[in-house]
Amino acid sequence: MMRQLKWLWGIMDRKYHKWHILALVISVVSSAMLLINPALSQRLIDDVILAKNPEPLLGILAVMLVAKLLREGMRYVMVLTVETTSQNVLYNLRSRLFAKLQYNDLAFFNQYRAGDLMTRMSADVDWCRHFLSSIDFRIVDSVCIFLFTTIFLLTVNWQLTLTLIVVTPVLMLITKVYSKHIRPRFFAMRERLSEMNAAAQENIAGNRVVRAFAREEYEKEKFTERNGAFRQSHLNINKLWLSFYPFIELLANAIMLITIFLGGYFIIKGRMTPGELSVFTSLSWALSWPMRELGNLLNDLQRFSTCAAKVMEIDCARPSIVDSSSAVDHAGMEGRIEFKDVHFSFDNKKVISGVSFAVEPGQTVAIMGPTGGGKTTIINLLSRCYDVSSGAILVDGCDVRDWKLSQLRSRIGVATQDVFLFSDTVEGNIAFGNQELTMDEVKDFAARAGAGDFIERLSEGYDTIIGERGVGLSGGQRQRIALARALAMKPGILVMDDTTSAVDSETEQYIQEQLRKLPYTCTKVIIAQRISSMRDADLILVIRDGRIAERGTHEELMRLRGYYYETCALQNDLSLGEVM
Repeated sequence: MMRQLKWLWGIMDRKYHKWHILALVISVVSSAMLLINPALSQRLIDDVILAKNPEPLLGILAVMLVAKLLREGMRYVMVLTVETTSQNVLYNLRSRLFAKLQYNDLAFFNQYRAGDLMTRMSADVDWCRHFLSSIDFRIVDSVCIFLFTTIFLLTVNWQLTLTLIVVTPVLMLITKVYSKHIRPRFFAMRERLSEMNAAAQENIAGNRVVRAFAREEYEKEKFTERNGAFRQSHLNINKLWLSFYPFIELLANAIMLITIFLGGYFIIKGRMTPGELSVFTSLSWALSWPMRELGNLLNDLQRFSTCAAKVMEIDCARPSIVDSSSAVDHAGMEGRIEFKDVHFSFDNKKVISGVSFAVEPGQTVAIMGPTGGGKTTIINLLSRCYDVSSGAILVDGCDVRDWKLSQLRSRIGVATQDVFLFSDTVEGNIAFGNQELTMDEVKDFAARAGAGDFIERLSEGYDTIIGERGVGLSGGQRQRIALARALAMKPGILVMDDTTSAVDSETEQYIQEQLRKLPYTCTKVIIAQRISSMRDADLILVIRDGRIAERGTHEELMRLRGYYYETCALQNDLSLGEVM
């Protein structure tokens, strides 16, 4: 808990530290001020009413009114202050976590589901704010009210006071048992919440697939099951609290009963005045309220602890792919690529084994092979989404591990088959990687990607807002916008991972022709299954089981009569002997 509190305090801007401390000091002072009116009520009864002396009456009432108004004003300032400081923490924490998400590597996102991350960014973060806006000053209130009241009552009648607080050790024992059982239940509830949110997020993201397979009822049942599990976890916590609450309530009410019984006895024996008894009856709540509040505070503290641990897990995560201490600046990128005996394993599974090849600036290398062979992994290693297990990948003669990540990735344009488009204008999506583009350049790159004609036909042309992931566009249209976005970066290396798989042959041929006439020089890496997409490449690699099974130009691979040759025959609907 202390580690979490220290971490949370460090999130707050330093200028707000003194304000939050001031708020807690106000809480202490306002707690002490609760004793003023009961003390004055003692005088009111003993020195005014029983003594039949009305002279001090107005003065006492005026002081009581001023004390009440002053305390309420202080509480207003305190609440306003803690809300301000807690909102500062909320703002800083969300900004900090979002920044962490931007720079974490693929291994991080393979570990955490999107729904779980959203839960940590919203509900869990808000509980961190809730500690600073409510829980901490409630703890201060409870402790100070109990201590100040106890000390004050000891000065009034120490025998009755000691009798009243004798129930405290019993309460502490109950609290310890409750705390031991509540933490795992809060952790379980937090996991059920994460699972429910993950199910909702996946369903929303995959709504097209759900409808295509008519799985609405299945998805509804799956969400209902996880929603029910979350509800049950909440009920389990409430049942546990309700099993302890009667004991806490009984002890709290026992204080009032003891006060009335012993107070009346002491008055009869002449050991206490009616005014002193009024002090005890008016402050008995100040001894019982902290006991009632204790259970709620324990619930909130355990929930804060569970949520803070989840948020800290993200905040403390460190990407494994970072700039090395020897990273150097590069003014540009020529596009020379060299793989030197590259090996890569993921989760102790060999993915790439002994891959070596070289491509000169401006050349085109095409990669094909069976699904799962390691083609996309090669691209991920090139842009350093993962680091090689052994060997080296050189770009312009420099190991990618010695490039600055921002420079390396900003000069590698990537267009993939699985296209993600932002909820933005068409122009905004194309210029995403290069904000300095003019409108004429945006249109030029859209035209080179074969997207210019259909964009002009959209309701507002390049100012048309396209939905999340490009909803409203066909697969081929989304791919062409993604290709235009990659071209607009004016990269030194252009990666196309099945980029034209959803376009017709005529459009694909047009795009290939435009790629040969780009206004800048770049090395092209093409991953495809269509022979038409790669037959003109300077180097063609066939990747099977993480190894290069075949390499060469189209003519050289045709003479090998291997995988490439057989694929060409199948795609051209020819017998093997007829393939040219």
